[in-house]
Amino acid sequence: MSANPLYRYSPITERPPVALPGGAALAFWLGINVEHFEYGVPSTSLAAATSGFVPDPLNHGWRDYGTRVGIWRTIELLDELGMPATMIVNAAVCAEYPQIVRAGVERGWAFVAHGWTNSHFHTGLDEPAERAELCRVTETIADATGRAPVGWLGPGMTETGRTPELLRELGYLYVLDWCADDQPFATRVPGLLSVPYAAELNDSVAIKGQGHSAEAFGQMIRDQCEVLRTEGRTRARVMALGLHPFVTGVPFRHLHLAAALRHVAVAAGVWRTTSDAIAEYWSGQLA
Repeated sequence: MSANPLYRYSPITERPPVALPGGAALAFWLGINVEHFEYGVPSTSLAAATSGFVPDPLNHGWRDYGTRVGIWRTIELLDELGMPATMIVNAAVCAEYPQIVRAGVERGWAFVAHGWTNSHFHTGLDEPAERAELCRVTETIADATGRAPVGWLGPGMTETGRTPELLRELGYLYVLDWCADDQPFATRVPGLLSVPYAAELNDSVAIKGQGHSAEAFGQMIRDQCEVLRTEGRTRARVMALGLHPFVTGVPFRHLHLAAALRHVAVAAGVWRTTSDAIAEYWSGQLA
């Protein structure tokens, strides 16, 4: 099979127009990845040389800074700007860092399921094991937040070939793993959308993976907003921003993130919302 089994090719130039709320040209959503990393399991690292050690104070402490300090810096900034967010959470976060989950619930933010932990990819599972894992993740987040998640992002943006179908069976409305478009689009799974996420406008990818400075990342955010806002005047667009508190939650990077988000916060013609709201709205437009 040469074609992608999840979705068909659809050039953005051939789609009917979609009117955003309030006549906006651009829908902007921000996803904060709140992740739990198992002790003693190598994962996202600042220094690869020590990542296989147990204990690994350098890398584990670097990641822990995000949940202990960095995320609260980001939350305070979003409160200042009156900007909503989506929390992209490993289900283990609900027990490990309940204060963070509670902060999101209190603000009415959306919650996207992100697997159990970020120490293992969502791959190599047979169907019964995958169904059980997805049920465990869904039920844990629902119990902690009071609402079952309707969006999914796999750990490391990974899926099996049957993940979309199983997610839909569990009531999910959208996936974020396929960063293939500037608009949500219908997949071949009836009732399941792909909502734009950020493969590159993502602090972990841009700063840690590609070596961009915090200042450059801030400019990327502003540039993305301006290009999509201009294009959106003729055909509505969606802009997603992916953040990890252990990356942009540190003070010297936060400074540039804050400046960029202040730009987005006052940009005209921007609907600042959550991934859940975008999926729900676009589903209605496509119906």
